Amino acid sequence: MKLLILGGTSFLGRHLADLALAAGHAVTLFNRGQTNPDLFPQAEHLTGDRDGNLNALRGRSWDAVIDTCGYVPRLVRDSAELLKDAVEHYTFISTISVYAEPITPGSDESAPVIALADPTVEAVTGETYGGLKVLCEQAVDAALPGRVLHVRSGLIVGPNDPTDRFTYWPVRVAMGGEILAPGKPEQPTQFIDVRDLSAWTLKMTEARHAGLYNVTGPAETMTLGALLQVCQQVSGSEMRVTWVDDDFLVQNDVAPFSELPLWIPGAYNALQMVNLSKVLATGITYRPLADTVADTLRWNATRVPAEGDRPRAGMMQERETTLLAAWKARGA
Repeated sequence: MKLLILGGTSFLGRHLADLALAAGHAVTLFNRGQTNPDLFPQAEHLTGDRDGNLNALRGRSWDAVIDTCGYVPRLVRDSAELLKDAVEHYTFISTISVYAEPITPGSDESAPVIALADPTVEAVTGETYGGLKVLCEQAVDAALPGRVLHVRSGLIVGPNDPTDRFTYWPVRVAMGGEILAPGKPEQPTQFIDVRDLSAWTLKMTEARHAGLYNVTGPAETMTLGALLQVCQQVSGSEMRVTWVDDDFLVQNDVAPFSELPLWIPGAYNALQMVNLSKVLATGITYRPLADTVADTLRWNATRVPAEGDRPRAGMMQERETTLLAAWKARGA
């Protein structure tokens, strides 16, 4: 298969390119050439910019394209319009954040999606991200009706994750000591290893499947308490978990999902309880959580942060210590 990947050198795109090349596909990567430009010398590299410089894609054709980096509807529309006669199939990496609030636990792909009050906005923020992805989906569908696979991914985790939103927990548990954990241990959570998502996406693209899919995991319900236990088993650390309730965390301005990854307070946590029946029916497979945790820790140990750098997500130790003391003082 001749495969075009928009992106292809950072996290999901990187794993997709690696898998596609290993499978013998002829891979072309289109990006700005700024992130990991030395990766995949065996692939064809086209340099350009989605914002006004798509010239390298003109006059070419591929069997399929996987769009890993579409966030602004105008730019996604430009790419889709240019490629609609150049590819047979378009895979668009979307997000489960497209669903409108209030979200019902167990929502499937038919649940209502966000409608932005201002559909012309292009600033990608926590407030606009999901609505912009909805408009991106619509733009691709308009250009290639019936030929689009929409991958509504949950939190993507594993090696090479630049966000630290999952990495925080294996690393923090490995440090040991008293750990502040949000909510209750039975709180459900969902996420998917980047390698499992890549394998499923490539398989579905090869088969030219179309439609909407919630793509996260695992197959069985996972809780935050179970995740921390697996992290402890993998690292062998000695830890003590103190569970702190949602109200206290909200009152102390703890930022959901960024300062405390995988935590969404109250009813909003339904976003981590979406229905996976449709994707499970395709035969998606998930590696053991212990493998994801171990591989994440090994990869994280190879990182060399620049001076002054701090993780992009997770609670600083001083903040954790202060909050734990305040939590305990409530009962004094």
